[in-house]
Amino acid sequence: MKGTSFLPISAKEVEERGWAEVDFVYVCGDAYVDHPSFGAAIITRVLEEQGFNVAFLAQPDFHNSEDFKRFGKPRLGFLVSAGNIDSMVAHYTVAKRKRNYDYYSPGGKMGLRPDRATEVYCRLIREAYPDTAIIIGGLEASLRRFAHYDYWKDEVLESVLVTSGADILTYGMGENIIRKIASLLDKGVPVSKIRDVRGTVWLGNRDDKIHFDYSGEWDFNKLKTDKEYYARAFSVQYKNQDSAYGKALVEYYGDKMLVQNPPMPPLEREELDAVYDLPFMRDYHPSYEKQGGVPAITEVQFSLTHNRGCFGGCNFCALAFHQGRSVRSRSIESVVNEARLLTERKDFKGYINDVGGPTANFRYPACEQQLKNGVCANKKCLAPEPCKNLKADHSEYIELLSQIERLPKIKKVFIRSGIRYDYLNADKSPSGNAFFKKLVKDHVSGQLKVAPEHCSGNVLRLMGKPDFKIYEKFKDRYFELTKSFGMEQYLVPYLMSSHPGSTLSDAVKLAEFIKRWNYNPEQVQDFYPTPGTASTVMFYTGLDPFTMKEVYVPKTPEEKRMQRALLQCADPKNADLVRIALKKCHREDLIGFDKKCLIKPSYKDRVEQAKKQNTSRNNKNQNRRGGSRNSPKGKRK
Repeated sequence: MKGTSFLPISAKEVEERGWAEVDFVYVCGDAYVDHPSFGAAIITRVLEEQGFNVAFLAQPDFHNSEDFKRFGKPRLGFLVSAGNIDSMVAHYTVAKRKRNYDYYSPGGKMGLRPDRATEVYCRLIREAYPDTAIIIGGLEASLRRFAHYDYWKDEVLESVLVTSGADILTYGMGENIIRKIASLLDKGVPVSKIRDVRGTVWLGNRDDKIHFDYSGEWDFNKLKTDKEYYARAFSVQYKNQDSAYGKALVEYYGDKMLVQNPPMPPLEREELDAVYDLPFMRDYHPSYEKQGGVPAITEVQFSLTHNRGCFGGCNFCALAFHQGRSVRSRSIESVVNEARLLTERKDFKGYINDVGGPTANFRYPACEQQLKNGVCANKKCLAPEPCKNLKADHSEYIELLSQIERLPKIKKVFIRSGIRYDYLNADKSPSGNAFFKKLVKDHVSGQLKVAPEHCSGNVLRLMGKPDFKIYEKFKDRYFELTKSFGMEQYLVPYLMSSHPGSTLSDAVKLAEFIKRWNYNPEQVQDFYPTPGTASTVMFYTGLDPFTMKEVYVPKTPEEKRMQRALLQCADPKNADLVRIALKKCHREDLIGFDKKCLIKPSYKDRVEQAKKQNTSRNNKNQNRRGGSRNSPKGKRK
């Protein structure tokens, strides 16, 4: 179903629709983009489909509360999200420097949302309407729902539900959660009484009733001071994020009690299809046209999302804490219908940029038992080795891609989301080989991006990634197929520096592999400690939360710069840092002119080396002369 209009963004547009009032005002830190790749668009369209009047307040002026009065007081409440990503990540690099471009703002302009946007918006709403209901959600709220380590302040902060003063926090994928909350509010249930909805977090008194069995309870005062206590708490929280068996979790803040109810079950195929059939405009609001549009639409405008969730379980990724590890996918018919809609756009040029999701080649849960029993709490599906119960099958994904390709006006269908190469390697059925061939032949736009991240066994284990030999097996097969098709295509590996566990020697080892591949990475991702990941817990505590073993953590700016420089040692501006790092690791054998060397000696090093060689030569000559005079054979008769 194709959209016919955007939601109202002004009081005048509300009046033109004939609404006496709005039921909900959705406040968002991003510009208004009505596309299913944006969580705000999905939630507002879901509410609209339920019959609620929803107004959209995008990037309001946060210097006072006036802009939050634009639509008057909503009948049921405000919905607040910082946007598609955490506002601090949107504003700051991993080096904590201010970014100069915002992909989710008109024209890429910075400064249109505040730091810690969820908290700021809620405080201003409370100032404007003290007794209104406020429900917070989106990625920022979801990943900060517990006491959490904050990289930018370098301390453990309270749950964002506590600091924002909101009434309810929704976490994870929110369609059924918001439907339930909206229905209860519409029936007249006070927001303070909504305590039994799955996928929500609420704050009450210590003696309030908890409606579900709970697994653990922790005190904030100890969480912020005791790193071992914090790491153990995260482990229990992580293992209770599956809707099949997850229990409630409790944190205490003085005389207050914060309760996370168990997760809401993921949407099944028919429910996902219904969401993606809602009347999205699939574009940014036309009011942004004069400012150059919203850059974030570029990557997704002609892309298709066919799945949700990821059972890959990488420790540095927040997906497990947000979307969950249980995979669900849309029907082939639903995705093909959306592709057909894209071909009808005037600006469609024949190319589908991506058919993917969190992981492109997942269509179903990892094994049959996950549908009934959920994802295993104490093991991963793919690392360090694929589970014996893993069901790897690409046949349906092949059919999906083939049906899209057959549509009129389609010239090419690309896959740009992450391909799990370990899952592809694990597919021993005919579909595995068939998909690999089809991927290389039909769906790569010159280069395929995959994510081995590192080569060190210890670092990969702490990342939750498979052994490096699995990537090398994939790489060899990829180039074998590329050659067989007579194509010149490349493989671009995503690499990460300074992840917990990565020593300077590990970075040198990875640099040697990069040299051997004849690869010069233009970009390397420094590990970014964001809320909601196991790797961030390691960074803060120095402990692996799942084993409680100590973990080496590269934290000093100097070492982090050296690790990054090693992975980009071909860049001349990194030369001095690379030499310093190699000397620090006693790997001077990699400084020189040999093929195996990572860097040439500096001018200063060459001068010193020449001096040493001259001194050594002079000493040898002197010894020879001295020997001819003093040796018995040299004596005159």
